Amino acid sequence: MSRFVFAVALSFMTIGFMGTNILLADEQNSPVFRLGMVGLDTSHVIRFTEWLHDPQNASGCRVVAGFPGGSPDIESSISRVEGYTNELREKHGVEIVANVEELCSKVDGVLITSVDGRPHLEYAKIVFAARKPVFIDKPMAASLPDVIEIFRLAKEGGIPCWSSSSFRYSKNMLEATSGKIGTILGGITYGPCHREPHHPDLYWYGIHTAEALYTLMGPGCVSVTRTYSDGTDVIVGTWKDGRLGIFRGGSSPAPGQSLKAGFIAFGSEDVYHGQPDNYDGLLREIVKFFQT
Repeated sequence: MSRFVFAVALSFMTIGFMGTNILLADEQNSPVFRLGMVGLDTSHVIRFTEWLHDPQNASGCRVVAGFPGGSPDIESSISRVEGYTNELREKHGVEIVANVEELCSKVDGVLITSVDGRPHLEYAKIVFAARKPVFIDKPMAASLPDVIEIFRLAKEGGIPCWSSSSFRYSKNMLEATSGKIGTILGGITYGPCHREPHHPDLYWYGIHTAEALYTLMGPGCVSVTRTYSDGTDVIVGTWKDGRLGIFRGGSSPAPGQSLKAGFIAFGSEDVYHGQPDNYDGLLREIVKFFQT
């Protein structure tokens, strides 16, 4: 049970520390905000770069440098890092550098995108020392102490830092929480909940569903109960005002089916059923963060 509390605490903390001294470092008076990516072992690095570089999005940001990273003991990391690194270099003109220190010298802001949360604290320390604002992709880290230390160092140094699941900013989620269905009385969020042996419990993929529940319900969960059976987690949180929120995570889809993600929001005026769409909402928030 305590591991779920840690995962939910991680989700709650994704609002992060928003410091006041954002360094634009725009020496040539260029309108482009230069970004570097640390950890090129996830499809996010390609999707994020394509969106940021698309003239239609007018992001004002460009990915100019990347450090590959990669974790030999995680198959989904080490098997992908070379391909994503090559695609960034050859298709998007991203300079591939030897270490994080070199990357920081070439950019105005950093995206820590490593699919493995274990090195995030050490990466963040280097970025903080270079005084660059940073967005940390999920998982925020691979332990609660590391998460707390990252935000402590960010606050201590006055360095803007945050993390988030894209689910938080999906179009349907924003609509459901806009007041359109009245006050949120409760919610159910569901999605894939695969485990990874180097990450505690829900940190690896359950974080999306946990964060979606907090986005619907807001802060204030005071207790949880959890039931696990045959690849499915059902977790009920009780909020301090008596509302109930339900997390349903699965790791074993039915034969021939994939696990879907979505939510049901119970409002005082209506019920809303939605699903996450794409990365657009999250990327708009990332751009706003770096630009302001």
